[in-house]
Amino acid sequence: MRGADNEHGNGPGDPPGTGTGSPDGWERLWTPHRMAYIKGEGKPTGSHPEDGCPFCRAPGLSDPEGLVVARGKSAYAVLNLYPYNSGHLLVCPYRHVSDYTALDEDETAEVAALTQAGIRALGTAYGPQGFNVGMNLGTVAGAGIAAHLHQHIVPRWGGDANFMPVVGQTKVLPEMLEQTRAKVASHWPRG
Repeated sequence: MRGADNEHGNGPGDPPGTGTGSPDGWERLWTPHRMAYIKGEGKPTGSHPEDGCPFCRAPGLSDPEGLVVARGKSAYAVLNLYPYNSGHLLVCPYRHVSDYTALDEDETAEVAALTQAGIRALGTAYGPQGFNVGMNLGTVAGAGIAAHLHQHIVPRWGGDANFMPVVGQTKVLPEMLEQTRAKVASHWPRG
């Protein structure tokens, strides 16, 4: 929506936000879904699985509903509900644990294997030029949900860090999460 469109009323067929504010010539990118993230909706209320942990909840849902891309015996891959880029995956152990050193050998191996498979799937599905892979252990280290360990796989392209995140605190994603989940799942390595 363009700022110039703001001078029109909120009539039938007008895009959302029409009539909000004075015309100023600025383009608008409306991202109302981000308000849930800003308000912390869906965030656990404590450090236990029963406190609303989304990483404990997701495996109990269907793959499309939970945005689960792949399941292993002790860990799984899921799309980030608030991605930095399209295809942003999280690899989580099923077990609710916050400390990487608390993972057993099987969990550690499967988190690593799912991370490799995720990189392969994203590479085939989206052709990124690079990846950020890593964990934020603890709230002070940047973990949004520190109580349940998760590894990020973020596909990167040259120029993807444009002005939108810096100035507008907004990421522009070209497809819906359901479409991303289906695409990455269809490219997931078999075997």
